[in-house]
Amino acid sequence: MDIKQLYDIFLNNPNVCTDTRKISDNCLFFALKGDRFNGNEYAIKALELGASYAIVDDRTIITDSRLIFVNDVLTTLQELARYHRLQLNIPVLGITGSNGKTTTKELSREVIKQKYKVKATIGNLNNHIGVPLTILDTSSDIEFLIVEMGANHQGEIDLLCKIALPDYVMITNIGKAHLEGFGGFEGVKLGKSEMYKFANNFDKKIFLNKDDSVLTGLIPPDSEIISYSGSQMLSIISEEPFLKLRYNDKEIATNLYGSYNLSNIAFAIKLGEYFSVDQDMIVKGIADYRPDNNRSQLEIINGNTIIKDAYNANPNSMKLSLESFAKVNASSKLVVLGDMLELGEFTQSEHKEILTLVENLGIKEAIYVGENFYKEKEGFNGAFYKKIEDAREYFKMKGYQNYYILLKGSRGISVESILS
Repeated sequence: MDIKQLYDIFLNNPNVCTDTRKISDNCLFFALKGDRFNGNEYAIKALELGASYAIVDDRTIITDSRLIFVNDVLTTLQELARYHRLQLNIPVLGITGSNGKTTTKELSREVIKQKYKVKATIGNLNNHIGVPLTILDTSSDIEFLIVEMGANHQGEIDLLCKIALPDYVMITNIGKAHLEGFGGFEGVKLGKSEMYKFANNFDKKIFLNKDDSVLTGLIPPDSEIISYSGSQMLSIISEEPFLKLRYNDKEIATNLYGSYNLSNIAFAIKLGEYFSVDQDMIVKGIADYRPDNNRSQLEIINGNTIIKDAYNANPNSMKLSLESFAKVNASSKLVVLGDMLELGEFTQSEHKEILTLVENLGIKEAIYVGENFYKEKEGFNGAFYKKIEDAREYFKMKGYQNYYILLKGSRGISVESILS
């Protein structure tokens, strides 16, 4: 079956599912495979649960006319998404970066929705499966599509761009994230800048933060640039507990912690301006946004002010978060830091740098969680634990009250669970 034929089936059954636990009536089930599962084994079950068709790549299970055989299910999912994208006559924005891409995506969504019906990546469905699912979930009434793209190896951003075919692209920043997969910082630069190369090759537009010299240095010659500068667009009125900014003659009271979010906000504003969203509505969109899922969240728990910046971590985001936290005017402060993962040969040196930074910033109380911080504990102050369970017992025993507490670490550590 070719993609055009499959697309005709998709139009009549526009819900796509890859998990039998989430089957909806008349959906298309794509039998994806992973290291520990084979979706082909669940295809019949998907039909029994209400799927109209199941797309499979194992001929031996074809016992029902509703089982559609293809050579490779994942490739077919991606090709179907690309075909659907070609039918969408709307602006498509692609966002990637080492830090802040999800926050930037969500801020952009909040601004653009003040004028347009917008679809944006849900959560962090930003990989080779999530991007196709996002595109296929874009209905004909959508007026603007925002696609977040993540990667931990070279070549991935190029693949995602060729599926989503963005008209506009932006990179939040390039830092020391996924160093192991990219092969070091220069590899990260090569991988993330695939988005700029795509835009240049296909005459698409690049939103460029002029304040970022790394990004500026990666722009291909003769690219079509839409430039902006957060330092010129915005000024900080205050940072406690949330960022309050001045934009032209307007104040924006955000619900975001940390001055490092200024560049994310600046892009969302520039995007709104470019697409003619009224300035008052831009301000409303930024002010209304409330982060969740441990991204720059601030909560009061048991008398403590908790800053949850714990969705993920790499050396750059850890450094920025700590520097913002050091500026907080509070008599009692504590940092709870979890290991930074996927750093490869740079793992121990980067963890040692963070330990040194905490002491240089004058942060007196710290709890460190994970094997990597534990290996570097000699000569540094703080409580070090290999496991979050042990750190949790220590945290409970200390009975912290009236503290400002920063939680930061990679997702695999789940440092926020120290509170449970």
